[in-house]
Amino acid sequence: MAKKFYDIIPLQDKTIQDKTIFKNPSLKTPTAKGAVFFLILLVLVVGVFGLFFFAKIEIEIWPTTELLTLEKEITIDSKAEKSDFEKGIFLAKVFETQKSASREFPATGKFLKKEKARGILTVYNGYSVSPRSLIPSRFISADGKLFWSTKTITIPGATYEKGKLIPGKLEVEVQAAEPGEEYNIEPSTFALPVLAGSPLYTAVYAKSFSPMVGGFIGQVSQVTKEDLEKAKNILVEEAENKGKEFLKETLPEDFVLMEQTISQQILEAKSSIEVGVEAESFNEQVKVKLEGLGFKKSELDEFVREIISLNIKEGEKFQEKSLEVNYSLLNLPSTTFLEKVVLGLEIKTKVYSDIDEEGLKKALLGKSLKETKLFLDNLKGIERIEVKSWPFFSKKIPEDINKVKIRLNID
Repeated sequence: MAKKFYDIIPLQDKTIQDKTIFKNPSLKTPTAKGAVFFLILLVLVVGVFGLFFFAKIEIEIWPTTELLTLEKEITIDSKAEKSDFEKGIFLAKVFETQKSASREFPATGKFLKKEKARGILTVYNGYSVSPRSLIPSRFISADGKLFWSTKTITIPGATYEKGKLIPGKLEVEVQAAEPGEEYNIEPSTFALPVLAGSPLYTAVYAKSFSPMVGGFIGQVSQVTKEDLEKAKNILVEEAENKGKEFLKETLPEDFVLMEQTISQQILEAKSSIEVGVEAESFNEQVKVKLEGLGFKKSELDEFVREIISLNIKEGEKFQEKSLEVNYSLLNLPSTTFLEKVVLGLEIKTKVYSDIDEEGLKKALLGKSLKETKLFLDNLKGIERIEVKSWPFFSKKIPEDINKVKIRLNID
C-alpha cells in the first residue's frame, strides 16, 4: 500500500502534548505567595528609606503669655527742632487745606402779605387856563374802585389851539385804597369824588392807559435768620468733612493725622438774600480753612518698642501681632490753631519667655519622642506642646537639625 504524505503533522494525544510543553521547570509562572513576599519587602524598603531620608519632626510650642499694659504721655509739637524720645517730644507737621461749599436752600418763613395795587393816572385840567393844585386826592374808577394819589401835584392850565380848548395834563402815581387782587384793574377813566356837585367834576378827571398791578393778600415765603444760620452750619460741616477727607487722602504714607487736632476757620460766609426778604429760596456760600497736626508713625513705633523693652524682663519678648497702641488728646488749647498737644498713650501687648530655637533643636537631636516630651514638659514658660513625626512610626528625633522644625503659637 502506498505511503500518505501530510502537509501538517497531526497532533498527538493532548495529554502527552501538555506534559511535553511544561517539562522544563524554569518555564513555570510565579506563585501568589512569592508576589506577597515581594510586596512586603518593597514596603519595608520604602519605610526604611523614608525613615532615614525623609524623616522629620515638627514641634509646636504654646508659650505662657502675659498681657503687658503701659501708659505714657508724649508731646506733639510743630515748633520743636527735632523729635526727642527721652523727653517724649515728637516733631509735628502742620497740614492744611481750604474748601468751599455752596447750595440753594428753601426759605421757611411765612407771613401774610398785603399789597395795594399801584399804577399811573393822567390827570386832565379842562376847566381853565390856570394851573390847579391837588393835594393827595381820591380817584374812583368807572367800576367803583377807589385809588389815592401819593403826593401833591399841580396840573397845568388848559390852552387854546386854533380856538379849541386843550386840557392841561400831568401824570400822577396812585395806589389802591385797600390791598387785594380785585384792585388790579384794566385801563379805566377816573373821577375825583371831592369835586362832585361842582362844575369841576366833569372838567377835571383822569385816565389810566395801563392796568393797575401789585394788589395782593396771601401767605408768602420769607427768609428768616434761622434759615441763614442753618444753611451756613450745614455748608461749614460739609466743607469741613471734604477738607478732612482731602487731608487724609493726601497725607504722606508715614504720617498719622490726629483728627482731634483739626481746627477750622470760616473764611467766608455769605447769602444771596438778607433776613426778612420775601423769597422762595436763597443761595448760601462758605469757605473754610482747616489745619491739623500729624507726626511720623515710624517714630511712634520706634518709641513704643523702646518703652516695651524697658518694661519687660530679661529673656522676655513681646508678640508683634498682639501690639495695640491707642492714643487720646489730653489737652485742647484755647487757640484756634493747635501748635502743640499732649497725647496719652495706652500700650498693650502679649509678653512671653524667649525660646532659643536653635539651642533647643540641638538639645533634642537623637532623643526619643518620650524623652523629648519629658524634656519639653520640664521647661519653664511653656503652657502646652505638641510633637508631630513623619513617618508616623518614627520614635526618635532625627540627627539632622534641618529635619527638626519648631513653631511657636502665641494665642
